Formats: sequence, C-alpha cells, structure tokens
Amino acid sequence: MSLFGEFHVPSDAFALSQTLHESPGTTIEIERVVATEKILTPYFWVASDDPDAFEAAVVDDPSVRNLRTLDEFDRATLYRADWTDNVGTIVYAYTQIGATILEATGQDGRWELRMRFDDRERLDKFRGYCDDNDIPFQLIQLHELAQPLSGSQYGLTEKQHEALVTAWELDYFTSSDVTLTDIAAELGISQQSLSQRLHRGYHSLIGETLIVTAPSE
Repeated sequence: MSLFGEFHVPSDAFALSQTLHESPGTTIEIERVVATEKILTPYFWVASDDPDAFEAAVVDDPSVRNLRTLDEFDRATLYRADWTDNVGTIVYAYTQIGATILEATGQDGRWELRMRFDDRERLDKFRGYCDDNDIPFQLIQLHELAQPLSGSQYGLTEKQHEALVTAWELDYFTSSDVTLTDIAAELGISQQSLSQRLHRGYHSLIGETLIVTAPSE
C-alpha cells in the first residue's frame, strides 16, 4: 500500500536555495516535475514581494537554468526551468528509489515536501538515501492511502482541494459574512497562501471542466 510522507528539509538540501536566500518574502510552490532525457524540469508557482528581485536571483542560482515564464496572474507567476547537477540531491531521490514528489513549498529557508512511496521498503530506502548523503530532514506526518485523492481528476493538488472545500463548507461563496481571513484561520495558513491556493484551484477547475480543446486537424 502506498505511503505518504510530509517532510521539512533546509533549502540547501533541495533546490533554489540561493534564490530563496536572496529574495526574502518569496514563496515557491512546485506544481509538478517532468523528466525528459535525464533532465528534470520543474513547473512552479512563485509569489514574491519583489518579482524582479526573484528573477534576478534565479539567474545566478546554480541549481536551475533556462527559466521561462508561462503564466502571470495578480498574485503569482508560473515558471518552468531545468534543474542542474548542482541541485540538492534529494531532488533525485525518486530516480534512485522510486519516490514521487507530489508537492513542494519553499519559503523562509526551508522546503516542505509531500512525497509518495509505493511501499514501506521504498520509504526505508529513502531514509537510508538521506543518511548516506547527509541530508537532514524532519518527518512531520506519515500515513497510508486509504482512498483515492479527491479532486486529483480535476488537476487539483490536495491543498487546493482542501482550500476550496473548506471555503464551500463555510459558505464563503454564498455569504458575504465569511471572509478569506475566516477560511485561512480555519486552515491554519496565511491569507496570502489561501488566496494563491484558491486562485490556482479555480484555474485548474476551469481548465479541466469548462475549457474544451479542439481536436488537432
């Protein structure tokens, strides 16, 4: 049975450590990672107090190259890039032991990772991998998959799904008395983080349910 683990690791054990250090006030959320021809290409959202400072820092960051802007919104920008051999070794854990990085959020000098392991043996290999490579990590939560992840069929991450459902349960969409502050307090996150999750959740839902792509001729 699959296992899901949530970890905290210092930024220098993962990626974009230099960028996070040089552009405080920046939050990076990796949406997915694509592997092509031995190159790992992350797609990630960035919310920053100073977007220009973020992009300037990325230029000199040895862990990434070929940064491209894909989408820009009021509160966040979607980028893609290539990870280099200088990236923290934990990024390559899934190529070594078969772990999958489902979510990754970087801010304030650390990364919060959510990873999936096909079985406990792979989890044990991951722990051994971190020990062998001197990667410090803090296990926050570990649980087994009891049922399919709701919302994933609509392109939602677990955090986006949780934010949308909580907003609905608190009648945010039908009552003017409920504010983003109320929902953020219920989830135990900042209003800025909530706003980003809702915004990207709307984007995914609309793209998966309302937008019809014409077939290629």
